[in-house]
Amino acid sequence: MRHSRILSEGSWYHVFAKINRGECIFDNKEIKRLFLKVVLRAKTKARHPYKFEIANFCIMGNHIHFLIRPAKGESLSKIMQWILSVFAIHYNKIIQANGHVWHDRFKSVIINTIRQFILVYEYISNNPIKAGLCTLSSAYQYCGEYFISKDDFRIIEKDFKF
Repeated sequence: MRHSRILSEGSWYHVFAKINRGECIFDNKEIKRLFLKVVLRAKTKARHPYKFEIANFCIMGNHIHFLIRPAKGESLSKIMQWILSVFAIHYNKIIQANGHVWHDRFKSVIINTIRQFILVYEYISNNPIKAGLCTLSSAYQYCGEYFISKDDFRIIEKDFKF
C-alpha cells in the first residue's frame, strides 16, 4: 500500500528520483540537457508555469536530486509529476521505446532546520565529487554549483531564504 506523502506548506524538500533498473541514462550529456530543459520549461511554460524555487540540484548517472520549495498554493507532487513525466515522454521518444523511465515515485524529505538545509545542500553538491566526476562541484555542468559559478539563475535561485 502506498503511503501519503508528508507535505508542509512553505517548506524546502530534498527530492530525489531514481531511473528504472538503475540504468545510467544520464551518462549521456544530451539526456542531461533534455532534463534541464524540462525543468526550465516547468518554471517558464506559457500556459501555467509552476512556481517553485530550486536552491540546488544535481543530475547523476542514474538519479537526480533537488533542493526545492514549491510556492504557496503549489503542489510538490504536481510539480515533480509534470517534470518527471514530461521528461519520460521525451526520453522514450528519443530512444524509441515506451514504458517506465523512473524506478518509483520520487522520494521527498522535508527540511525542518537550517542545519538540515545546509547538510542537504552540501550532500547534493558533493554527489559528483564522490562519484569521481569532478574535483569541484562548480566544474560539474549538471549541478547547481556550476550554474552559480556561471552566474546563470534560470533554474536555481539567486536569492533564496530558508
